[in-house]
Amino acid sequence: MREQVIAHKVGNRSGIGKHRRSSEATQRPTRRESGGAVLVTRLRSVLGYVPAFLKVVAAIVVGIVIFAGYRAAASASFFQVRKVEVQGTSRVSADEVQSLVRREVEKTGVWKADLAGLNAKLEKLPWVRTAVVSRVLPDSVRVRITERVPRAVARTASGRFRWVDDDAVLLGEMLPTDQMPPFFLRGLNEDDPEGARVENRERVAKFLALQQAWDAAGLSERVSEVNVMDVRDIRAQLADNDSHIEVRLGSQDYGKRLKDALEVLDAQRQTPRGALISYIDLSQGKRAIVGLTSGAHATTTAASPGPSTESLGENTADQGPTVTTPREKAIAAVIRTSDSRPGKNRNDNSRIAEKKSDKTKKPERRKP
Repeated sequence: MREQVIAHKVGNRSGIGKHRRSSEATQRPTRRESGGAVLVTRLRSVLGYVPAFLKVVAAIVVGIVIFAGYRAAASASFFQVRKVEVQGTSRVSADEVQSLVRREVEKTGVWKADLAGLNAKLEKLPWVRTAVVSRVLPDSVRVRITERVPRAVARTASGRFRWVDDDAVLLGEMLPTDQMPPFFLRGLNEDDPEGARVENRERVAKFLALQQAWDAAGLSERVSEVNVMDVRDIRAQLADNDSHIEVRLGSQDYGKRLKDALEVLDAQRQTPRGALISYIDLSQGKRAIVGLTSGAHATTTAASPGPSTESLGENTADQGPTVTTPREKAIAAVIRTSDSRPGKNRNDNSRIAEKKSDKTKKPERRKP
C-alpha cells in the first residue's frame, strides 16, 4: 500500500499571521516599574500603618532640621558683609555710617541683619534725620540718609555755637566756613532736650519768625542775639557798640517794638545819658522804659517812642521816672529805694549836728 501524504494549503496565510501576533502578545513580558516609584509606593503602604502621633513627631523633626540648615546658611561666609553703600550724606560722615553698619552686621550676617535696629541707631547721629537700611544679597548693605537742615545757630550755656534744625535738635558746631547768621539764638532747654522737645521746637519757630520779620524790615544787622527762654518775654541783645543794651519786646509786635526801641536809642544818643542806657523795655507796648546805669546804681525813665522821646531830657531824670502802669510804678519804687543814697544823707545829718554842737559849745576860760 502506498502512503498517502496530505499537503498543507498555502493560499490563505491570514490565519497564521493572526495566530502569530496573538501568541507574541501573550508571550510579551510585563514592564518593570522604576525604583523611585516602587519606593514611594512602599512608603505609602508603610505610612498607612503608622499612627498619627508618629506623623506629627516626624514633621517636627523635619522642621528642626530645616531650621538648623537655615541658620547654618545664614551664618555662613556667603552672607558676611563685604560692602556698605551710603547715599545722601553731605555733613554726615560716610565713614562713621559704614563703621557702625559693619560693626552691627558682622555679628549676624547680611541675611539676619536687624534692619530696624540699624535705622534707630543711625538716626541718633547728630545730622541724621531719617535712615533707610536695606539688604543687597548676598553680601552688601545699602543705607540711604536724609540729613537735617540747619536753620539757626544757638549759643549754648557753655558758650559753644551749634546749629539747630526745625525740631530744635542740636547739631554740629558752626564751622569757620559756614555762613554767619544774622544773629544767634539763646534760651533752649539743654538739661532735658528730649522732654522739652515741644517747648524747644516752639522757641525755634518763634526765633525763625523774628528773623524773617527783622530781615524784611532791615533790622537784623543791629541785633546780636535773641533770648527765647520765655516766648512771652522775648529779649534782644543789640550788636556792635550797643552790645551792652537789651531790648525787651514782650510777646507780640516784635518788628514794630524793635523799631521803636531803636528810635528811642538813637534819640538818646544826643543826650548825656545816651552812654548810660542798659535796657529799653517795650514789653507793655505803649511806652518805652529806658534803664540807665551809673556806677552801681540804675535808674529808669519812660517815654513814648518816636518824636516824643525828647521828654527824656535832664528835667525828666531829675524829677524821677514817669510811670503809667502798675509795673512801671513797681520798677520806679524799687529804683527810688536803691537810689536814696543813705550814706550821703547820714553824712549831711552828721555835719548839721556838728555845726549845732559847735554853736552850743561854750568856750573854755583860760586861767590868768
